[in-house]
Order: sequence, then structure tokens, then C-alpha cells
Amino acid sequence: MNIRRSAAALAASAVLCAGAAPAAFAAPSTPFAPFAPSAPSPAASAPPVIPSGLYGKNDPTYDGVWRQSVALLAQHTVGVKPAKEAVAWLAGQQCVNGGFASFRADAAAACDATTMYDTNATAMAVQALKTLGGQDAAVKKSVDWLKSVQNEDGGWAFVPGSPSDANSTAVVVSALTVAGEKPAEVKSKAGKSAYEGLLAFRLGCAAQPPSDGGAFAYQPADGKLLPNADATAAATLAALGKGAVVAPAAKDTPAGPSACAASAEPDAAGLAGAGYLAEALKKGGDHLMAVTPGSDQPTADTGNTVDAVIALAAAGHKQSAAGALEWLKGNSSEWAKGSPAALGTLVLAAHATGTDPKAFGGTDLVSALNATGPAPQAAGTPEPSGTKDDNDGKKTDSDDQNIWWMIGAGAAAGAGIGILLSGRRKKNQL
Repeated sequence: MNIRRSAAALAASAVLCAGAAPAAFAAPSTPFAPFAPSAPSPAASAPPVIPSGLYGKNDPTYDGVWRQSVALLAQHTVGVKPAKEAVAWLAGQQCVNGGFASFRADAAAACDATTMYDTNATAMAVQALKTLGGQDAAVKKSVDWLKSVQNEDGGWAFVPGSPSDANSTAVVVSALTVAGEKPAEVKSKAGKSAYEGLLAFRLGCAAQPPSDGGAFAYQPADGKLLPNADATAAATLAALGKGAVVAPAAKDTPAGPSACAASAEPDAAGLAGAGYLAEALKKGGDHLMAVTPGSDQPTADTGNTVDAVIALAAAGHKQSAAGALEWLKGNSSEWAKGSPAALGTLVLAAHATGTDPKAFGGTDLVSALNATGPAPQAAGTPEPSGTKDDNDGKKTDSDDQNIWWMIGAGAAAGAGIGILLSGRRKKNQL
């Protein structure tokens, strides 16, 4: 559930430099931050205006919908009834066509050719709105929009028309599942299913070295698939037919080398991905490691460690997740401080493992999350799903401020784009 934001412009720049379909940039789907030092930033001259219904105090331009969706999912999971204005804010961000941008400052303005749609934000909003209930028509419109931007290979990209990536494909597949769709039946114009698009990024059990078996890559690099923990965690959830909210497993299923089966079935691929994550956590000392851009030394990767715990829980690997869960209890407080996405993801990890989120290493995650936004209505049993559509027919906002995002993007392309993008959901501090 990490938010991959920092390298956004690099990916968009790569698409530009590669000559991807210009039409894709009329309504790109990206949560990417601009990468143009000389370009005027609307947030540079004044502090960002935080809508009253939005969780988090930092600039929401690139993660507003994502962090709101995660926060609402987490609250609902622990029986907290979200504030009405918080749900209304998220529903109001939807465009008439069903798509969501990362954030739209003026929700009263109609989305148009300058709106920068975000498949990842749309997919997470689908999960939140479906789970909260009362938004069936809005969910259907978003699902239809996601289907309309599916690539021929069966997968999805941040920017419709650009190459698919495992992370975007995974979060969309998870959203389809939560919405009641069958990913195997969601097919592109070329006849490729959503699962085919996802499994195309799997390294397989014949990977070299063997320890990479079962992993997923973000995208091919020079024609090769390289293991990526972020992609593997997201793909594991999707392949196992899970969304962001994972119910605790009734029994423990040990993860082991045999988990990497040669079967091409999604659930087998999901279990293989979980097996890879279990081994990666062992190597890192109960947490994942990553090399930050600009550094040659690996550091603890808290965000992807949370994702790995949720993925392992989805596979029923309680013991494999236990060590990482304990590590998170002692090492995630600063990382998550004040961040609704980070706090929400930790709540979801606690839920998936049957852990009390109100006593997580000395931190009450629920109270900390609630404090980042409007006060919840009440604590209690969540309302069941309904059929009311509070957003049907509403014209929502346009993100005209994002036009400047294109300025100088071409200069951002370079090596390491895939590695940087693998952290697109990692910066929960936004």
C-alpha cells in the first residue's frame, strides 16, 4: 500500500522520449510529481490548501485520492465510521467518465482534456467506495473506465497508452476483484485477460538465481525481468484474489521453496510470490532493504515491508510475516507519523495478521490515523453496502494546474526509471 510518487515524472518523461501515443497525454493516468526544476510550481509560492474533508496535512496534489482511500478503508476495517465529509470528498473527486485524478482542487469544474487521470488512484477509490457502501453506481463507472484503458497485453499503466507495469496492473486487478468482477474475464481488445497481463511480469520458478523464483518484475529492463519486492507484494495480493483489506487466516501455512510451482494459475503465482517475499524478509533481517536513488548503500524499506506482511498474510503465511510485523512495531513510528496512507496501511497490516492496531509497538494507530483528518462519526459496526449513488451524474473537478507538469518532462528520462518507479507507492509521507 505504499505510495509511489517520487519518480513520477521520470516515467512520464520516458513515455515522452519514447514517442508514446501523444493522445495519452490528453488525459494521462499518473500520480507523478513534476520533475522540472525550472518549471513554476503552483505549490511553490504558497502553502497547499488542504480541503476540510481530506486526511493528511501535506500537499495532496499527487496522492490525495490514494491516501484518502487507504485511510477510509483502514477506518472501516476497525469499525470506525468515517466522517461524512471525508467520504463525500472522495466521491466528489470522481469525473463523469468514472476516472479519478490523483487530486483535483476544484471538484465543481468538469474534467476535460487537461485532467490527469490516475489508474492507481481510481483503483484504490473503487476499493474504498465499494467497501464503504452506498456508491454502487460510482463504483461501476470507475470499473468501466478502468476497463476502457486496459492495454492490449491485458495490463494497465499509470498513463493509458504507455506500457503496462506490474504494480498498476496489480492494483487494478485487486480493485476489479473487490468490485465483484472476474479478472480472468476482463479482456483487452486483443483478447488478453487481466490475469494474463499480470502474470506476464512473473519471473517464474526457473529464474536464476533460484532465489528469484516466484518474484515479479515492475517492467522488463533491457528485455529482462528483474525481481522487485514492491511489484511482487502487489501482484501477490492480486493473484490471490485479494484487495487491500485482508482477513486474518484461520491457520498458518508455512512458506517454503516448494511454494514456487510451475503452474500458470493466478493463485499458484500468488503463492510463489509470497514464497519469494518470505525469503527476502529472512535475508534482510525481518525487513526488506532497498537502494535509494542517489545512494549506493541499501537501507531499510519500511513501506515495502508493510506490503510484504499484508501479502504474506493473504497467502496464510502467519509465521513468515511474524518477524517483519515485530520489526514494524519497533521501526515504523517515525515513518508513519502524520501520514494517513502510512498509518492506514499499518492498520491494514495489523488487521491482516490479527494484531491489535491500537497497541502497535506502543502506538495507537487508529487514534493517530483519525487525528490526521475530520473526526469520525462514531466507533461501531460499519454500515452494510447499499445502492445509493451519491455521485451519479455529478461533474467533478478538472486539474488545470497540471498543464505545467509537462514542462521540461523530456529532460527527466534516464537510466533507472523502472527501479525508481518500483517505489511509486512507497512515500506514504505525502
